[in-house]
Amino acid sequence: MNPVSILLLGFAMSTDAFAAAIGKGAAMVRPRLGQALRAGLIFGVIEAITPVLGWLLGKGAARYIESWDHWVAFGLLVVLGLHMIWNGVRPDADEPADEAKKHGFVALALTGLSTSIDALAVGVGLAFVDMPIAVVAVVIGLCTFSMVTLGIMLGRVLGAMVGRRAEVLGGIVLIGVGAVILYEHLSR
Repeated sequence: MNPVSILLLGFAMSTDAFAAAIGKGAAMVRPRLGQALRAGLIFGVIEAITPVLGWLLGKGAARYIESWDHWVAFGLLVVLGLHMIWNGVRPDADEPADEAKKHGFVALALTGLSTSIDALAVGVGLAFVDMPIAVVAVVIGLCTFSMVTLGIMLGRVLGAMVGRRAEVLGGIVLIGVGAVILYEHLSR
């Protein structure tokens, strides 16, 4: 994977957190920069740790599926991308109305963890293509920190509509990154 792909992956992983941050920001009364930075830090740290955990899990399984590892990475990224697209276009009927009003550390950490499950799966996929996980994890964490901070601040202005579109775009980017990984391995 080249640096542009890693950066795109970082932003793709941060879009669901961005969508959640817009929702949180929309529910807050005039969020301050300090609140946005705090949320960005919580989400960013969690989002940086989860691909490392996934990578460690994937490394344990890598020797068993070395000959078709690029297909595993491609499949995981496509499934995650499609899931993100689905989440971006489906109605919000199952979300509790009072959840957006909770902004404490535990609520932010749980939201950050729930939006980072895709990064865990991406970490598993990256273990099969021997990626430098430290670089990828830092990029994902920094992208998430930036996007969540921005999302909180934009939440009052933009509302949930833009956040859902961001998640769709992130899903498309994930599918594209999966296609690049597959192409790079098949063209060797």
